[in-house]
Amino acid sequence: MRGLMQDRQLTIPPLLSRAETNFGHKRIVTGGATETVSTWREVAPRVRKLARALESLGVPAGACVGTFAWNSQRHVELYLAIPSSGRILHTINHRLHHEQISFIVNDAADDVLFIDRTILPVIWPLVSSFGTVRHVVVMEDGGDMPLPDDPRVLDYEELLSRQADRPFETVVEDENTAAALCYTSGTTGNPKGVLYSHRSVILHSLLLLGADVFALSERDVVAPIVPMFHVNAWGLPYAVMQCGSDLVLPGSIRDPEQIVSLLSRHRVTFSAAVATVWRDLIPALASHDLGSLRHIACGGGAVDDALSRAYEQIVGIPLTNAWGMTETSPVVTTSRLATHHDNLRGEARRLLIGTPGPAVPLTEIRVVGDDGTVQPHDGKTPGELQVAGATIARAYFGTDIGRDGFTSDGWLRTGDVATIDEWGYLRIVDRTKDLVKSGGEWISSVLLENAVMADPRVREAAVIGISDPRWGERPMACVVPAAGVNLTAEEVRAHLRGRVASWWIPERIEIMGEIPKTATGKWSKQALRRRFADPATGSP
Repeated sequence: MRGLMQDRQLTIPPLLSRAETNFGHKRIVTGGATETVSTWREVAPRVRKLARALESLGVPAGACVGTFAWNSQRHVELYLAIPSSGRILHTINHRLHHEQISFIVNDAADDVLFIDRTILPVIWPLVSSFGTVRHVVVMEDGGDMPLPDDPRVLDYEELLSRQADRPFETVVEDENTAAALCYTSGTTGNPKGVLYSHRSVILHSLLLLGADVFALSERDVVAPIVPMFHVNAWGLPYAVMQCGSDLVLPGSIRDPEQIVSLLSRHRVTFSAAVATVWRDLIPALASHDLGSLRHIACGGGAVDDALSRAYEQIVGIPLTNAWGMTETSPVVTTSRLATHHDNLRGEARRLLIGTPGPAVPLTEIRVVGDDGTVQPHDGKTPGELQVAGATIARAYFGTDIGRDGFTSDGWLRTGDVATIDEWGYLRIVDRTKDLVKSGGEWISSVLLENAVMADPRVREAAVIGISDPRWGERPMACVVPAAGVNLTAEEVRAHLRGRVASWWIPERIEIMGEIPKTATGKWSKQALRRRFADPATGSP
C-alpha cells in the first residue's frame, strides 16, 4: 500500500515564489565599488526576465549556462533563473589555470557565458578556445576593461530590459532533472564534473536549516564568503531562500578590512569561508564590532587551534568546522557540542568544535581499512573515509570518468583518511596522498601542521613528504612566520619537542613568505612537491 500524500516534486522554481511572497522585504546586499541593497520583491521580476532572456537567446533546454561571477545579486538571479527554466547552472572558478578553464567549458559544452566585468580580462583571451559558446553576457561590477567589439558580447542589464516581466512556465517536472554543475579543482589530472539534481539541491539547502547543522532562520543575516563559483557557495544562497534570512554578499571585495567592515555594518550572524580567508581577516577583526556573529563556519581543511583561538579571543566565538567535497553538495558533517560533551570546558570545547563533527541528516559516513573491512567507531582505528546519501554524487559527469572514486556498493571514496568515535564524530587524519610513511610508520601531515601552527609566531604551515635514503620518506615543513616575526627552523623544531613524537619532527624546515594556494584557497601541496622535488629523481 502506498501513502496518500501529494506527489510534489522537489525543484528549485518554488524557491522564487517563496522568497517573493513570504520574504519580499528581506535584503540582498552586494558589496563592491558601489554597495547595492535590493529586496526579493525587486529581484523576483528580474529573475523572470532573465529566464525569458535565456529563451530569447535560444538556449536549448538542458543546456549548460556558464557563470564566471563573484558573490552578487546578479549571480543569485542566475542561481534561480537558469535551473528554473530547465537549463543547467554551471558555475566556474576563474582562478583555475587557463587550460583547466578551457577544458571545463568545453567538457560541459556551455552554450552561453555570464561574466562579471572585473573577471572579463581573465576569461576573454580564452573565449576563442571555447568551442560551443555562442554568447558572452557581461555583468557590470566596476571593471574597467572595455567591452569587446564582438557580436557575441551582450550587456546583462540591456538584455533584461528587453524582456517582459511575465510568469514563465515551469518546465522542471522531474526533481531528478540536472540543476547545477560544478567541477572539482583537478589536483590529480583534469577536473571532474559533479552534476547536482533539483532534488539534491533542495534537500541540501533544507538540511542547512537544521538546529544541529547551521540552524539558519528568518532572523539570521547570512554572509557566504565562500565563493558562489565553488559548490554553490556551500548551498547557502538556496538555504536563505528557504528560510528568509537577509543575504550579504561581498561582491568583488577581497580586502580583509572591507570584508570585516561589511560583516560588522550589516550585523551578520552567520558566515562561512575556508581557513585561509579567516586567517587573512584576523588583523582587521579588533577594529570592528562583530558581536552579532553567532556561528563562524570553516571548511576546506582542518581548523588549527591557533586560528580558532584567535577568533574566540577577539570575536568571542571559535570557528566551527564543517567537512565536505564538491561531490557531496558539499556539507556532510559539521561540529557541535552534544549532551555527552557537557562536562567539557574552555580549550576542550574549542578543540571539539574544531573537528569535523558528526554526519548531518540524510548522509552516512564510514571508514574502511585496506582490506575492505569497515572499521569500528572507536576514534582510534583509521581507514579511508567513504560517504553516502541523497546529496552525494553517485558518478561523475561524462562517461567512464572517475569510476574508481566509487565503491561497488555505491559509496563515494573521498581519499581522506579518518577515524569515527563512538558518538559518530569524524576526525580527518590526512589525505591518502598526503600521509608521510617514514621507516614503515605513518605520520599525519594534518596533525603535524596543527602542532606547528600552535606556535603564535607561525601564520601558516604545510607539511609534505620528501624522499629519504634511510627512512624512505620524511616530513618537510613549509612555514610562514607571523607578520614581523623572524623565525628559524631550529625554533620551529624546539616548539615541536614534547608536542609530537620525536621521530615526527622534520629535519628539513623551509621558512617561506607564502604557501602557494589552490584555486579554492587551500594549500597547494602539489605545487610544494614540484618546487622541492629531487632534481635527480623528480620526486619530493
